[in-house]
Amino acid sequence: MLHDAGWTLERGVLRNDQGQPFRFEILIIQRDLERLINPFIRNLERMGVQANIRVVDISQYINRLREFDFDMIITSYGQSNSPGNEQREFWHTSSADRPGSRNLIGIRNPGVDHLVEQLIQAPDREQLVLRARALDRALQWNHYVIPHYHTNAYRIAYWNKFGIPEVRPKHSIGFDTWWIKD
Repeated sequence: MLHDAGWTLERGVLRNDQGQPFRFEILIIQRDLERLINPFIRNLERMGVQANIRVVDISQYINRLREFDFDMIITSYGQSNSPGNEQREFWHTSSADRPGSRNLIGIRNPGVDHLVEQLIQAPDREQLVLRARALDRALQWNHYVIPHYHTNAYRIAYWNKFGIPEVRPKHSIGFDTWWIKD
């Protein structure tokens, strides 16, 4: 795909047809994220891509996000079990150029716009789930994000004076169902 886009590998550096190297910056506010980013950068180097980390203070970070003044960031897209209108802020063309929007990727895709609107207008739970899955597939297929890391466990500390149900709700830690034992 890089070759088809006009990039060639010359002596270990990926360059475009003007001879410019493929180079970008990863903007962060927490130095401890460097331990997650450095292996990614090493893998990019093997492809001839040059990336560096820029650590900035929180106010500069917020301002740069609001103005879309970054090449790459590390972020997460927290979602509820009932997605709705907020999806326009994340993925819709109408928020792509609006400073301060949550469409940090700058997605302008009529197909994604249609799926977002269909999800918002879902008439029942079954349709909401089907439409959310369709939107998820479209977002994954377009490769808008690079999955970086995940954890498959909840990290919580608890005190044994609390009781919790034997079976907890799916996709939940179950905080709503705890009680104090006598």
